[in-house]
Amino acid sequence: MRTVICILLSFVIIISSTHTAGAAIIVPVTNSSTTPDSTTISDAVNGFKNLSKKEKKEKIKEVKKEIKAFKASKKANGDPSTNTLLLVILAILLPPLAVYLHQGVINNKFWISLILTLLFWLPGVIYALIVVLGKD
Repeated sequence: MRTVICILLSFVIIISSTHTAGAAIIVPVTNSSTTPDSTTISDAVNGFKNLSKKEKKEKIKEVKKEIKAFKASKKANGDPSTNTLLLVILAILLPPLAVYLHQGVINNKFWISLILTLLFWLPGVIYALIVVLGKD
């Protein structure tokens, strides 16, 4: 029982540390030719600060929608990358962590993978490989 609690605590620590680190990677790289000048940026920031709470929430929702569309288009390319290879290796070693990194959130697939891994390791690995390599 003590080892199970230690494993669960280590998962929580790893997941909480990877979640904050993964948020910094989302920012897309722009070319220097498309970078706006400092006056445009300061005008946009001042304009955002002058919006009401409701308008700010709407703008944030629009940005989140654009980020989601960007991720979907990036994921739709379909070519296997080094990320997929690393997720497969991680799915063999730590199936719940691989599922979490693939999904980006703790959802039902993560919990199923965690339960299968804790009960028997091999079903957890198989499920994690299905999630990582499957088309969502």
